[in-house]
Amino acid sequence: MQRQAIRIGIGGPVGSGKTRLVERLLPLVQDAGLKVAVITNDLVTLEDAERIQKGGLIDPRLVVGVETGACPHTAIREDPSVNIEAADQLERQHPLDLILIESGGDNLASSFSRELVDYWIFVIDCGAGDDIPRKRGLGCLQADLLVVNKIDIAPHVDADLDRIRADVAMIRPDRPSLFTNLRDAAGAEAVFDHLRRSLLFHAPI
Repeated sequence: MQRQAIRIGIGGPVGSGKTRLVERLLPLVQDAGLKVAVITNDLVTLEDAERIQKGGLIDPRLVVGVETGACPHTAIREDPSVNIEAADQLERQHPLDLILIESGGDNLASSFSRELVDYWIFVIDCGAGDDIPRKRGLGCLQADLLVVNKIDIAPHVDADLDRIRADVAMIRPDRPSLFTNLRDAAGAEAVFDHLRRSLLFHAPI
């Protein structure tokens, strides 16, 4: 089937804030008048999907959980067919503008197939250390947007935020990056504004 909805991938290591980013984006997307659905990926559980379904932020019917049964990057890069089918089915059943596809927690080498998504975000966090950008993982290097989360805790874990900013600028000289804290709703506003500008979507007239 021909895609109608823009498909946005969200990847990153375990605990970096992927699910929280989805939760923070949902009200912003819906307040803009856009129809959105969510697909989550986990190894052998539907925990992330159930968390979003129970969160009251979206009609539970618009949230689909995928059990990959293998390394998370397999289902978003090597063989994304299960995610493509889930997205296609959502579009057949609902009129949609956006589909957010969250990868299971993976390492810095994970990336999304262009067969699956139109645009992808990679999330890292300061709590994992200030050397993450210097490791030059594919996610940090190739993602359409890099989100550096949990900047508020950098001083508490001896992470040098200035060094992180300098390293990100060095490894992504021509690609956008955002530094944020997703503990409150305001932390996702810059991400949503960037997506609106980059993907040229807007509220229906």
